[in-house]
Amino acid sequence: MIEQGQGRHSRKPWRGDLPIATIAELAGVSPPTVSKVLNGRSGVGEQTRQRVEALLRDHGYRRQRTGGATRCVEVVFHQMLPSIAMEILRGVQEIAGVRDHTVGFTDIRRRVLAGQPWVESLLLRQPTAVITAFALVTAEHGKRFAAAGIPLVAIDPSGDLSPTPAVGANNWSGALAATRHLLDLGHRRIGVITGPGDDLSARARLDGFRAALDHADVPLDETLERRGVFSFDGGHELGRELLARDAPPTAVVCGNDLQALGVYAAARERGLRIPEDLSVVGFDDIDQAAWLSPPLTTVRQPFGEIGATAARLALALADGGRLTQERYELGTTLVVRGSTAPPAIR
Repeated sequence: MIEQGQGRHSRKPWRGDLPIATIAELAGVSPPTVSKVLNGRSGVGEQTRQRVEALLRDHGYRRQRTGGATRCVEVVFHQMLPSIAMEILRGVQEIAGVRDHTVGFTDIRRRVLAGQPWVESLLLRQPTAVITAFALVTAEHGKRFAAAGIPLVAIDPSGDLSPTPAVGANNWSGALAATRHLLDLGHRRIGVITGPGDDLSARARLDGFRAALDHADVPLDETLERRGVFSFDGGHELGRELLARDAPPTAVVCGNDLQALGVYAAARERGLRIPEDLSVVGFDDIDQAAWLSPPLTTVRQPFGEIGATAARLALALADGGRLTQERYELGTTLVVRGSTAPPAIR
């Protein structure tokens, strides 16, 4: 790679007097192209390479004689759920392996809880690209990776990261299909539990739920809507609230499978049977969904395909390519199991 001259006893690389993003702008290329020159990777035209190297030299960088860039795609998780994380990693490996890249992963939950930074350690390792698989990534994180010439792709972020590309499932159509399934069974008092109001995926799922009711000419009852966190405890608490109503719902659409597990617990506490007294639909199709009693009807996200798509985009950016869009959405599948049935006659 290329780095600024350093003292005999110093081990940390020195930076030049301009960030990589500025070098890229001066050279008329993308930051990943500068990163490839910086790290001695192929795939850059000779004239472009010479132009970039001249700028790097002029601004205090020089090529390191030993070592080389890490040919690795790093995947960053926050509180990994094994069934989801393994599928994402499998998808990333399918693409990265063909390119002779290794795949590394890290769970930053402890760092985040302790208020510690997590970007710096990745920047020091200088991977070919980084994929974040947690909702807390921000546009500022994207800017820091871009300035270092390391492509970043986010999986289902909670907010808008423009211009950082994002990959996820079509949350709207998934929730639409889940709600239509319950409507087709004859349910009309349908509750919904979703995530935080500022979470893009939660908002899309709620919009899909409402669209299904509207299309079926079923009046929207906002008293049956609940917003919380995507967790078992969140589903348990909000499920209790819905089921304690004088006129409780006959079915509940949940924002994810963990919330659905919480609703199962709330139903048991009230002596309700699933699906005889209450139908429940989740979202994600984690391993536990099929192990429940009864098995959970849920919306399956194609996590393996999502991981592969993220890796494909990240490596394309590392090659200096430009993407045609910022958001990539993959289709979902409704998996009907034993937790849904026609409503009981009351």
